[in-house]
Amino acid sequence: MNRHAKRVIFGSCSWGLGHATRDLALMRGLLARGCELTVISTGAARRVLQSELGSAGNYLDWPDIPTSVAPTSLGFYLRTITHIPQILKTWFAERRRLARLLRQEHYDLVISDHRNGLVTRQVPCYFITHSPRYIAPWRDPFMEAVMELFLARWFTPTRKILIPDDRVGGLSGDMSHKVRFTPADKLVYLGILSSLRRRELPQDIDYFISISGPEPQRTILQNLILPQLPELQGQIVIALGQPGATPPPVPANVEIHAYLDRAGQAEMMNRSRLVVCRSGYTTLMELAELGRRALLIPTPGQSEQLYLAKTLRRRGLYHSVTQDKLDLARDAALALAKPGYRPEHLTEQSVERFLEVVLGSDG
Repeated sequence: MNRHAKRVIFGSCSWGLGHATRDLALMRGLLARGCELTVISTGAARRVLQSELGSAGNYLDWPDIPTSVAPTSLGFYLRTITHIPQILKTWFAERRRLARLLRQEHYDLVISDHRNGLVTRQVPCYFITHSPRYIAPWRDPFMEAVMELFLARWFTPTRKILIPDDRVGGLSGDMSHKVRFTPADKLVYLGILSSLRRRELPQDIDYFISISGPEPQRTILQNLILPQLPELQGQIVIALGQPGATPPPVPANVEIHAYLDRAGQAEMMNRSRLVVCRSGYTTLMELAELGRRALLIPTPGQSEQLYLAKTLRRRGLYHSVTQDKLDLARDAALALAKPGYRPEHLTEQSVERFLEVVLGSDG
């Protein structure tokens, strides 16, 4: 029997699809080592994981905490505060559900990507996060310190905190660097994680524009971008993120899709000179994996996206612009002059590092 073969519970956060798509590489690595995988997620994230892994995994549909998406940073902050009782209730319920599962069945490992209730002392436990430091709206130092300390204590049962970023430089800025309350030897910087892979394709698309985000922000961005398309020269491909919709008319140099699946997105990103997209962390890792320049437009009200876009712009890696200030031709030209982020290594090596940490010893 493969000495690495273990029964593994892997929880994946259902806020959007970013956590699920980055976890795919890790899950496939575990399966390749002969592990038996039980996936815990819900909603679209669970459906994506099940469609990608099929019968290779077992699937449990457990509820997740409510999202705090709001039109503004203040709205995000207020909604998060309002949701605190429900968030804590969900975490504690998830802990109890996990404890029952571990009593009923034998598992060797628990791995969780931002499912905070999946933390236990019963078996070796590892937590994946790109934000062990909480970034508060307006960078309130007291609030950030309180939240970081709370999270550090909450994750005390975990053996390691696994960070999908480089130890030096990195994409996540203060979110995973200069950590104050978690021992340094508990932090493992895996490197970037992406389900996309670089392909040697001709770069025959000048701009690939991915319009996404929760409504109404997705529609607002679409209504800002489409009238500005005539100002861009070259071949343009647009994905609207609207499965089943009828795309509106566009100029002759524009190819527009109501929706592109993961394979379609990967092809367009590999073929493009510049990607226009949101600044979600998983998207940033995909850009780094593919070595692409990008114009970043953070979703209004999502403080993490706003922080990442601002930080990477300040470091001179990507050009970013707030949605309400977007001038597509001007900002695309500025974005093409930026180098993008070059990671220490690509996903394949990050997965090997992950497997070394969680499977490398039984102790």
